[in-house]
Amino acid sequence: MSNTLGATVHLAGQVAKVGMFAAVHELGARWAKSRAGEAGASRPGSSDAKQSDLPEQTSQRNYPNRGDILQALRDLIARDAALVSDGICQPLTDFDRSPLDIAARLREMFADIPKSAERSASEDRQEVRTEVETDGLPEYYTQNFHYQTGGYLTSESARIYDMQVETLFSGTAAAMRRQALRPIADALAGKDQRRMRLLDVACGTGRLLGEVARAFPALPLAGVDLSAAYITEARTHLGDRRHATLETGNAEALPYLDASFDIATCCFLFHELPAPVRRTALAEMARVLKPGGTLVFIDSMQHGDAPAFDGMLDAFPDRFHEPYYRQYLDDDLDAAMHDVGLVRDGAWNAFLSKVMVRRRTADRSPTR
Repeated sequence: MSNTLGATVHLAGQVAKVGMFAAVHELGARWAKSRAGEAGASRPGSSDAKQSDLPEQTSQRNYPNRGDILQALRDLIARDAALVSDGICQPLTDFDRSPLDIAARLREMFADIPKSAERSASEDRQEVRTEVETDGLPEYYTQNFHYQTGGYLTSESARIYDMQVETLFSGTAAAMRRQALRPIADALAGKDQRRMRLLDVACGTGRLLGEVARAFPALPLAGVDLSAAYITEARTHLGDRRHATLETGNAEALPYLDASFDIATCCFLFHELPAPVRRTALAEMARVLKPGGTLVFIDSMQHGDAPAFDGMLDAFPDRFHEPYYRQYLDDDLDAAMHDVGLVRDGAWNAFLSKVMVRRRTADRSPTR
């Protein structure tokens, strides 16, 4: 059922959210820059770095102008509002925290900025966490991604992560995640939701699962993540939803039976994985999907997805400590998915992210 009024309300709310987080982004960037300056260092890719100081591949690629960025942002917000207009989700679904809770988490985020700024100015950007238990975790996962304190391993990190991501993307992170809802709706069309199952791989704090639960309340959901702290935060976010189960587990060895899910989602994981691990994780997602099942994959754009943005993508790993991101930019995900029997069923850009919808072949053998 069309919901034009709801879409209008949603659109206005998202524009207001973008404005708020854009201001928070600017304030946080200035605060981080001043603290990094006090530490006596200027990291590559910072806003005051000279062009010649940037990585070679960064200086050789195009940068988006203001018009490019605003157009991509408008396209995302319009797609997001269309989800409400088309009756796929309700308006303002990511405004589920109280103003006091948002303010408290923003204060915690700003309190952590001096530590992150000092870490970004350090020569040891690959610092492995030593203050938390890392036994049984792959070494690549124990780094302090994004210079954030605690990496992905502490409750403090989990508590402020959503604020950090929304600030980084100026209030668009939830809208980019919500792009998964339309292909999920397509996969569920004409079917009894109660007899279907969805798995969110690397579910983090459960924000995507929360959106799916609100849009498809009868759909049984499962979420898995390597961080016990983030699973705890996800349980808090999802509350007592009867149809959602969460557990700690590795995308390289998913703790589920073959062909046990109709839909799998994976959001903002692959740019933080080494290339061989990406292949293993894709094979695992193909394994747990039923024949004909749907994979909805969302992650950063790659080189060539929007050529005007290639230079910005090149600068990102140095500015925000993404150790595997540079190789991700040129990784052939289409071929990797094809090799495990996941065939193309749609793709589009969503601001700074890309959406790839894939279907599991009946026999898991590649077909074109």
